[in-house]
Amino acid sequence: MIKTLLSVSRRARISRPFPPHPRSPRLPAVLLVAALLPLMLGACTTPGFILGAGASGTVAASQERGLAGSLIDSRIKAQINYELLEEDRILFKGVSISVYERRVLLTGIAKTPESRNAAVRVAWRTPGVREVINEILVDPSGESGSFVRDTWISTKLRSQLMFDFDIDAINYSIDTLRGTVHLLGVAQSQEELDKVLNHARELAHVKNVVNHVILKTDPRRQPSQALNN
Repeated sequence: MIKTLLSVSRRARISRPFPPHPRSPRLPAVLLVAALLPLMLGACTTPGFILGAGASGTVAASQERGLAGSLIDSRIKAQINYELLEEDRILFKGVSISVYERRVLLTGIAKTPESRNAAVRVAWRTPGVREVINEILVDPSGESGSFVRDTWISTKLRSQLMFDFDIDAINYSIDTLRGTVHLLGVAQSQEELDKVLNHARELAHVKNVVNHVILKTDPRRQPSQALNN
């Protein structure tokens, strides 16, 4: 199993889609493997690895960003997490990162404006990133204040999207902070997006919905689509 993970790590480094940024250290192999772990769940045995990776790979391939786009986004997220940890451990614990088609959404809590700006700088200098959306709140306490309720909101909304057959739920990322739902991803149509927003707004305890979802036909997607061709 260890040999399999190391083999994946070596192949991923060889086929890295973007060169290392001169200001960013190369992502350690162990973190690159961690970025690919969602594709390896159930891999305690060889059959488990094949079935787990196959199922997760099928889901990733079914997304609008495709399997290649999903792997690139996972690498970007792992790199940002690594550099945030190097920059400031407290900031690392307080910031949540979502990546879809190389668009990075930062949410969470920073104790100072300087810390928030540092998180944005780290995201921007990561190879492959083409947009950074800063939704980090500044609060000297550093506390989210509603973790359990926020988790419930995100889980409930994810469930509702999955069981609404008019919505391709796999194309949406959900982050909730202090009752505000942040959405990232790609919608098949404006009608689908409206349904997603309505689901979010009608949930109990939701105070606000911030939409960063773009439509499938949005011209900003063209660079990402090219990666999958």
